[in-house]
Amino acid sequence: MMMLAVNWGNAAVVALFSIVLVFIVLVLLIFILKLFGMVFAEKKTNAPAAAVAVASDGITDEEVAAIAMAVNLFFNRHDEESDVLTFRQNHDVSAWQVRNISKQL
Repeated sequence: MMMLAVNWGNAAVVALFSIVLVFIVLVLLIFILKLFGMVFAEKKTNAPAAAVAVASDGITDEEVAAIAMAVNLFFNRHDEESDVLTFRQNHDVSAWQVRNISKQL
């Protein structure tokens, strides 16, 4: 009986209106974001590129920096394990531990 009491025409109109409204808002957001991108974009200037210093052997400063960084990263890896297990032994035994040890024996 509940199915007969619902006005399906109004329910369909509300559902269709909400779906259309969501897509309209999404399209508006796309246009707003594109507008922000155009407003806040950096202006490109046609300035001549700075001359790159070249060493006597033909390697630029950028190449030297890249090689130095690669060597540094290769030799200074910090995530290697030493494969040695160490256990810190605590020789201070509390009364609770003595009680548990005596129960285990």
